[in-house]
Amino acid sequence: MDKAEILRYMRTSSGVKDEGVLALADRAAEMIEQNAAPKTLYRIFDCTVGENSVTIGGKVFASTRLSQHLKGCKRAVIFGATLGTQCDRLINAAATTDVALAMALQAAGACKIEEVCDELEQRIIAEHGVKLRSRYSPGYYDLDISQQSDVFELVELTKRIGVTLTDTYEMLPTKSVTAIIGIEND
Repeated sequence: MDKAEILRYMRTSSGVKDEGVLALADRAAEMIEQNAAPKTLYRIFDCTVGENSVTIGGKVFASTRLSQHLKGCKRAVIFGATLGTQCDRLINAAATTDVALAMALQAAGACKIEEVCDELEQRIIAEHGVKLRSRYSPGYYDLDISQQSDVFELVELTKRIGVTLTDTYEMLPTKSVTAIIGIEND
């Protein structure tokens, strides 16, 4: 994991010299690496981009910004990724005894899930020979977080990788990501 990224998630300068902060970031990174059990999945769908919505797999995603982001795309990737439940357990346990460690674990977990998502994107590119646009997730700008349930249905996240969705659209395990990615016309 990139220590500078962990420090950024900790809201600390990557040029920090404080040995305690640096050691804490290293410890958190090591703990997350040892306990993460990444799982990912994706599906590619045809998509129709309208002026204020995008239809993917029969689901209508109402968002002007997503429409603009996917303009010109005829296909899209829907994906999910998680680090698994053990990372949540680590963070929750630390939150009761060592708030600084819990914060560092949150940062390292955020860094690790982004790394997992980046690796998944590279795998999709390699397997399909496509060019991808940047990730766009429910909750971004005007894409309502409630559309997370449509993403879950399209790729069967709960059934296939064990990520669940609460009634307030929080994903469990918390170090999980879903995204819509436009495929450049090929």
